[in-house]
Amino acid sequence: MKKDFISIADYTREEIEAIFDLTKDLKDKVKKGEEHHLCKGKTMSMIFAKPSARTRISFETGMYQLGGYALYLSPNDIGIGKREAVKDIAQVISRYNDIIMARLFEHEHMVELAKHATVPVINGLTDYNHPCQIMADIYTVKEHKGRYKDLKITYIGDGNNIANSWINLAAKIPMHLVICSPSGYEPDAHTLKYARAQKVSTIEVINEPMRAVKKADVIYTDVWASMGQEEEAEKRRKIFMPFQVNSKLMANADKDALVMHCLPAHRGDEITDDVIDGPQSIVFDEAENRMHVQKAIIVSLLNK
Repeated sequence: MKKDFISIADYTREEIEAIFDLTKDLKDKVKKGEEHHLCKGKTMSMIFAKPSARTRISFETGMYQLGGYALYLSPNDIGIGKREAVKDIAQVISRYNDIIMARLFEHEHMVELAKHATVPVINGLTDYNHPCQIMADIYTVKEHKGRYKDLKITYIGDGNNIANSWINLAAKIPMHLVICSPSGYEPDAHTLKYARAQKVSTIEVINEPMRAVKKADVIYTDVWASMGQEEEAEKRRKIFMPFQVNSKLMANADKDALVMHCLPAHRGDEITDDVIDGPQSIVFDEAENRMHVQKAIIVSLLNK
């Protein structure tokens, strides 16, 4: 049976670690300039309902490095769930390509796509979660900290798809996860209940940024208004400004705490220039690792 990559919750810790092992090998090959055409002759359709520079560049370049070909399908090419039924698109693309990557709004569409596709489906983002990003994030933490278990990860900002994905990861890998959001903007309650029930990690949801960053190994933030929430941007800016990751907040954290952001960043809103460009920032390392981790996911799914 085929396997998909829709949520970290679907993977065991051992499977996650196997992806990380493969990531290191593939990244080393890139750095050494060694050919690694593990997907020679394979093709991937990339469905974009939500546009993204990093997602397209990392998947398209990664597939090329693996010896395969990635086909970009813009929102105008496929009106998934609107112009054409999701299950019809899934079945048609499965006849053409070996694997599908989709970046969608509705998570239900991602689940339906995977259900009806006969080839593996990778979740490039939905309004609910962003598993490829968090896999790249924790891999980057391991590169800098030497480990990814038993760390304190503090996420500050909207309880969005990034926050939900960190919670799903905390259900698999032991950590102290703190989600710090304004009241009323906390992450998905069902995801939180599921993760806490696994009894793998300590997961807190609080509303005090200064307390949240105390003794944190990683301080993570994201945009306050995600794609599709543009009309709320001004309202959210006023509510979220006390949650800005700035020099004052960083002064309350350990001097060796890492700073992360999944990008694109709204500089001057959720994070200031001096922090994102500062010595504690590993923002661009995590952006690079998107490609390496995603290549490992592609290889593992196609070689299952």
